[in-house]
Parts: sequence; structure tokens; C-alpha cells
Amino acid sequence: MKSNRRELLSGLGGLALMGATSRLTALPSAAVGPPRTTVGLPVKDDFSVPSDVTFLNSAYTHPLPNCGLKAAHAYAEARSEPGAVMTPLSTHDIKADFAALINAKESEISYVPNTSTGENLVVNGLGIPQSGRNVVTDALHFDGALLHLQALRKFRGLDLRIVPARNWRIDLRDLERVVDKNTCLIEISLVAMHNGFQHDLKAICDLAHSHGALVYADIVQAVGNTPIDVRATNVDFCACSSFKWLMGDFGLGFLYVKESLLEKVIHRTQYGYYEAEKLESHFLPGDPVGPFPYSWELASTAGGHFEAGTPALGVARILSETLPYIRRLGPENILAHRQPLLKRLHEEMPRLGFQALTPPESTSALISFTVKDAPSIRARLEKAKINVRVADQYIRISPSVFNDMKDIDRLLETLS
Repeated sequence: MKSNRRELLSGLGGLALMGATSRLTALPSAAVGPPRTTVGLPVKDDFSVPSDVTFLNSAYTHPLPNCGLKAAHAYAEARSEPGAVMTPLSTHDIKADFAALINAKESEISYVPNTSTGENLVVNGLGIPQSGRNVVTDALHFDGALLHLQALRKFRGLDLRIVPARNWRIDLRDLERVVDKNTCLIEISLVAMHNGFQHDLKAICDLAHSHGALVYADIVQAVGNTPIDVRATNVDFCACSSFKWLMGDFGLGFLYVKESLLEKVIHRTQYGYYEAEKLESHFLPGDPVGPFPYSWELASTAGGHFEAGTPALGVARILSETLPYIRRLGPENILAHRQPLLKRLHEEMPRLGFQALTPPESTSALISFTVKDAPSIRARLEKAKINVRVADQYIRISPSVFNDMKDIDRLLETLS
């Protein structure tokens, strides 16, 4: 008996991707195509943020837009019906929409449960722990990735080179000093989670490739709010979760792998039925004879290399709405919308005693300042129903598409 992945999933009790009853099929995924060229921002009515709440913390977890919320409800209702006939909804539009956001091919996109899994798949797939070569990163990289690399250094002897920050930036010249002919990978966060510093990704890739190395970028704080072009930058790998600027939820993200590297340079380190392009059984009545219960062919795509099992179906259903929504808004438009908000924060926060940790030239979606007496600041903001990230050492503000200058002014007034 021959089957593909979708047929197999459909036959296993209706857990196929984003399965749908009539409720779900009434909410089809938007067709992949060019986004609108002009969209007015902010779009407050597209979200269900209460009118008395000022939410400026999207770098932590982005609220669902109403289209995503509706999709989540529909999926949950469909899954709650015993014995409901579930109709598989193709993964095509979701991967294609994400690919369009970064100018990639759909075949170069794999589902991953989170950003950290994507990074692990890249490092392990390149055979780095046992290669004897070095990895270069920087002190503003994602803390989970630094933990991963430092653990490999401690337990597996990885030659790890961490470039420190200067003036809350990573200087390309400092990276140049530690990259050599034995460097196999440069790992960075395109936008730093703590202060929003943004690398020149093309310059990083040019540096790495000139030494025969590859580049992995964590793009979780950039994709969806900032234009990214994997072709123009020539980046080799990047990964993200969806619960931040892609307006999805926990449990599903994306890994990009440059097509020319698949199997030639990066290899599978895990195997599962979801990687199989074709499955044929040899034990059921009428099956062809075979030496094993199943025979299979592995797909040559990124998904065929890195998707061991079924992804988070409810999140995928949400993304089938939010990814087209983001493309309609346009990352260029989103980036331009937040610049006046960031500029005002850069100008006013120091006057209130908060010193900037974010370089003034930064255009990324988050901005941070030093903070004194964090418990008092948290209490004041909570009382005013203002949601920002307040750590013990810093305050991080991350405006999105539903924020406007009134939100910024309300924050400044509360902190004054």
C-alpha cells in the first residue's frame, strides 16, 4: 500500500495539518501573492487589546490579531467534536507565506517547534561538535544559544569564540579578528533580544564565506517586523519561533536552510515518518512483498531533512491567517511606522533618568534603557496597566502595529 504523508495523517484519526470541519474550511488560508503596497498603521481595530491597556511588549509575546484568534477558536471547536471528519489543509500556503517574508523557496523551509531546536539541528547537522573546528558568536546572541554553545565547549571541547559588545554594539572588526580558516560557523542573533542591536547580515555572511565558514542567524526578533532577504544577504541558515512578531503561538516555528547545502553540507540527525515523501507498507492484505514492514523514500526538501513528526496543528492554523496578514501590512511599512515612536523614546527616556542601551541608529522593533529600582517601576506600570518588559537591570519597550504615539506618551507620563 502506497501513501504520502498527508494521506497517512488523514487516516490516523484526523490529526492532519490544521484539520477542518465546516467551521475551519469556512476560514481558508489566504492565497500567496504580493502584499498590499500601502497600509495605514496603526491597526488597533485588528486586535483585541483592551482600551485601558497599553501593550508595548510584543518582543516578549505578540498578541494574536483578530484573524488569528478567530482561526484558533475555529480549530479548537473542530477538534472538540468526537468523530468529526477532519479534512487535511495543505501546508503549502503557510510555508510559502513564510518563505515570501524572507525571499526563500518553500522547499528551503522546515517546521521546527522553536528557535532553539532549529539552532541545534544546524549545529548537529553540520557535525560541529566533533569537527575540531571553531564557532564564532557574540555576547549579544540569544542566551539560549549561548548556553547551547557554551555547553558544547564544556562537555564536548568545542573551540568557541565569543566577541564582547562595545558600546552595546558588536563591531564587525572584532569579529574579523577571531574568524580564521578553521572557523566553520558564525552564529548571531540578527536582532539582539536585550537591546535591539541589529547586525549587518550581509557583511557577516561576506566575512564568513571569505574564510570558508557558514552563517546561522536567529531571526526571531526581526522576521515579521523587518524586511529580511536571504538571497541578498546570502545567509546559510536562520530560524525563529512564531509567538513573537509572526503573531502565532508557542510550539511552532521555521528553519531556513539554503537549498545548495541540503545533504551536501548539512545532514539529517533525526529520522521520522514526516520526512518520508513516500511510504509503502508490506504487511497488510494485498500489499507487495518486502523485506521490512515499510519501505520509504526521504524527501529532498528542508522539511524532508528536519521534520521528524507532526507540527503543532493549532498554531499552524493560526499562522495560515497571520502570515498573510503580516504580508498585507508589509514589513517595510511596519518598520517605518515604529521609527517616530522609537525616536521619541530615545529623546525622552534619558531625560527621565533612563540611559539607552540601544544604539541610536537602531531601527529594530525593541529599545532598552537602564533601570533603577525595578520593583517600583513595575508597580507603577502595573497600576497604569502598561505592559513592557522590566528586568532587574533594564526596561525594554517593543511597539508593534497597533501602537501609536499616544501609547508612548502614556508610558512616558507614567515614568515621569
